[in-house]
Amino acid sequence: MSLALERSAPAPGAVPPGAGAGRRLWRRVSRRPSAVAAAAVLALLVLLALAAPLLAHLTGQDPGAYHDDLVDSARGGVPLGSFGGISADHWLGVEPGTGRDLFTRLLYGARISLLVALGAVAVQTAVGVGVGLAAALGGRVAGRLIGLATDVMIALPMLVIGIALTAVVPPDFPRPLLLIFLIGLFDWGGTARMVRAQTLALRGLDFVDAARLSGSGTLRIARRELLPSLAAPIITIAALKVPTAMVAEASLSFLGVGVKPPTPSWGQMLSSAQTWFRADPAYVLLPAGLLFVTVLAFTVLGDAVRTALDPREGSRLRVGTGKESKA
Repeated sequence: MSLALERSAPAPGAVPPGAGAGRRLWRRVSRRPSAVAAAAVLALLVLLALAAPLLAHLTGQDPGAYHDDLVDSARGGVPLGSFGGISADHWLGVEPGTGRDLFTRLLYGARISLLVALGAVAVQTAVGVGVGLAAALGGRVAGRLIGLATDVMIALPMLVIGIALTAVVPPDFPRPLLLIFLIGLFDWGGTARMVRAQTLALRGLDFVDAARLSGSGTLRIARRELLPSLAAPIITIAALKVPTAMVAEASLSFLGVGVKPPTPSWGQMLSSAQTWFRADPAYVLLPAGLLFVTVLAFTVLGDAVRTALDPREGSRLRVGTGKESKA
């Protein structure tokens, strides 16, 4: 009886997995006004990104269509009109040099940035969890070898290798998929270390010993006993990895490793906007501002999820935490 109670009892204040866990997690997260605002911003951004084709149809604009009559060729392609060529047809102006509609390109760029970030986090989480469990449960020699491989992967410069891959990967290979695997396969080290440390702490507890004595193998123990207990820290680190992946995608696209024109992304737009900062500041500020707001929203929401899953740890951001002590 005591072993069963020990096995089923969650950590004090933590949100246990199972039925209703999502609702309890949201109730705790929603007590932070900053987290609610961040969630609303991200929901709106995702909705706009998903509705990009519909909005482009409603505005009558094609993100890849050139409009030479909307730029001043005598001044090198600066948009005609005020604030980057804002008009009733072009709500956020047009792109310098090409005249392409900036509003629709930002929407389609959001699709690429979010897809790459979320896909890369899914890859690095899957690899990190698998490697971390193998390092903790595979014996001393296997743990040392896997730990050494993890250290090597963390030390490798992702940006340099990404630039080198452009000379190896075929030009017709889908660039979003390349970015997903590049970021995901080079950023799993932190997840693997966390999972290994948590698994080493859990494998000596009574409920794991009880499962082992009942005849369960290593894979069954990892799947049925350890993974449910690791759910909270895995979700937390995944939520906090999303903004890091977005910045990595923007950096790679800025360096020319990301998606190729005419497919837009925020990082690619920032790369081409650096020559237009003085002539058209809006072309730089719009993608940079959207990237900043999105990264900030993911960071605030990820911190709120971390605190809600384990209230014993204080918030790193100290924003909107007036009611957390009652969680």
